[in-house]
Amino acid sequence: MAYSKRNKWSYKTDVPRFAKLKERFGAQPADEPTLKRSCTDLRRHPRQRIGPLQLSTITVPDAVELCLGIVNRKVALNPAPSVMHRREDSGRIRFLTEEEEKRLGKIVQEEWPTHLPELDLTLSMGIRKGSQYGLTWDMVDWESRELHIPRTKNEELLHVPLNDVAIRVLTTVVEIGNGDGRVLVSAKTGEPLENGRHWFDDALTEAKLNNFHRHDLRHTFASRLRMKGAPLEDIADLLGHKSLTTRRRYAHLGPNKLHSVRGVLAWCNCHHK
Repeated sequence: MAYSKRNKWSYKTDVPRFAKLKERFGAQPADEPTLKRSCTDLRRHPRQRIGPLQLSTITVPDAVELCLGIVNRKVALNPAPSVMHRREDSGRIRFLTEEEEKRLGKIVQEEWPTHLPELDLTLSMGIRKGSQYGLTWDMVDWESRELHIPRTKNEELLHVPLNDVAIRVLTTVVEIGNGDGRVLVSAKTGEPLENGRHWFDDALTEAKLNNFHRHDLRHTFASRLRMKGAPLEDIADLLGHKSLTTRRRYAHLGPNKLHSVRGVLAWCNCHHK
């Protein structure tokens, strides 16, 4: 946790995850065979949950980072490398329909109006939750209509163009604070907001949106761009995606160019008639 606090932008996310890992594995020496068996069990059943957390997001060899223990001479060896890796399904796409967005927006407007900018910013920019709640006003370039996020999940600088909706929302939000420090702050206390769990989950329930998560707002942003014909490369740049596999998950939503590619071979069919 000390390493996470020093080096990771997602430290606050690690806190509850490591608490659950400690609860599950805290009594086991890290280099004993019993931990290997536990890791194997998690790989076989990655969708089970520990409390509120899904184990598919807390795969032990990735989260515990036993190599740190080896470097610091706290652990003699890492038993996890011999655990067979189970590929997680990264192809899940869930996005809001227009009707669902109107329903969700209406509920947030009526019951949590001060949090409506958080919803609108995600849908208009598609940035990750950690990046959004970590935004500071010095990242907002009003002149070029861009956000300059210095450190993303991929540890790279990300430039996010601001459309008219985002500009309008930010103009409204700046009036709540003083235009200094964090962008998203509590309208009541002025303290920085860390996440939207205290209202977002309840809003989903009231809107009767099943199988929907906060990250799916980001999928909504990307999916709509693709359905409007935006190239996958441009969508990947806006999202900060580096993986070709990740960007291809939206390919089926847009114009299918494979039909025209297949048309190149049309002469073959004519030749055999």
